[in-house]
Amino acid sequence: MRTFTLPKSPEPPDWSTAREELREAMAGAGWPDDLIADAELALHELFVNAWKHGGSSAPVVVVALLGEPTRAHTHALRTLRVSVADDSPALPEQRSSADPYELSGRGLHLVRSLTHRFGAAPRKHGGKSVWFELDSAA
Repeated sequence: MRTFTLPKSPEPPDWSTAREELREAMAGAGWPDDLIADAELALHELFVNAWKHGGSSAPVVVVALLGEPTRAHTHALRTLRVSVADDSPALPEQRSSADPYELSGRGLHLVRSLTHRFGAAPRKHGGKSVWFELDSAA
């Protein structure tokens, strides 16, 4: 599991470190390029939402690969779980319909279409964590 916090800034944060860590973890574990691309895009949505709507100039990103295959079970199901934490206690609400002509509001629809599961939960010490999971057979 990798956890990292980016430096605080009044400008939109650079998410390249989070993207590189995600790509490195997935590629190192043998995940296919198409799932890596899906995870990167979903991470980007959550990261930007944490900055834009969550009031966090430095979202905390946690990338975890669960269920690593063993020698005996090389085709075991693996799960990638990515969570992005921000300082706002307000849980995200997915809009019932995303107007294709609006400038925003389609992010959670995109995350839902790219991942197997996603959700949000309050954090013990304030704020929230928004997460997604992807499954892949090894």
